[in-house]
Amino acid sequence: MAVLVLSSMYLLQLIVEINSQVALFRDLLIHVGQARDSPELREKIRKLRRTLVDACRHTSQLLLPQVRSCCSAVAEGIPADNQHFVLLFFIAQLFLRELAKCYRLVQVIPMDMTGYYENRPGPSNLGNVISQILLCKQITPDFRQEELCSITKDSQDVRRMVQDMQEFMPQQENNTERNQALIGEDTGGHQWTKNRSASFYKNMGSFCCICRPNYL
Repeated sequence: MAVLVLSSMYLLQLIVEINSQVALFRDLLIHVGQARDSPELREKIRKLRRTLVDACRHTSQLLLPQVRSCCSAVAEGIPADNQHFVLLFFIAQLFLRELAKCYRLVQVIPMDMTGYYENRPGPSNLGNVISQILLCKQITPDFRQEELCSITKDSQDVRRMVQDMQEFMPQQENNTERNQALIGEDTGGHQWTKNRSASFYKNMGSFCCICRPNYL
């Protein structure tokens, strides 16, 4: 019993941390293109994005085997008594939407990072060093393009996680209200019935990235 409680507390701690980091990531993106925008801010966004992807991957790897092992207890596609899994699914969806926003911001509002990385390694400095050795010439790194490629890869990884988890989520039902705050345009989120969502949201009030809709 102590092991189960510890495991549950550890998972909750991981999810709360991911939720807080997604909220911070969203707040940092607000400053892109504004007065506080700077190379330091862009680097902070990049590091937080990478940390979030790793955290989501680690937590999903802990939860998915548990959910798969109790498939016999799943009713109508809803994991039995596994709110950690459902919370992670919704937070990952929100993070995926923020990644799409991040990509567009980096694409439309580039930042000159040359001076920032002048005396420190860039995000993928090793590739540039190898290219310089092979081509015998100096290569100026394109930090904007590297960042766009990195965001694309992270988006693909998170989308794959969401798709893996979606298998165990509630199936779409006709004539039910949509929770637009939790359904991303790229993730094809599923719907909850009113009774299910009302019961579930009782335990989600403390999560800043997941808010209870007024109509529930």
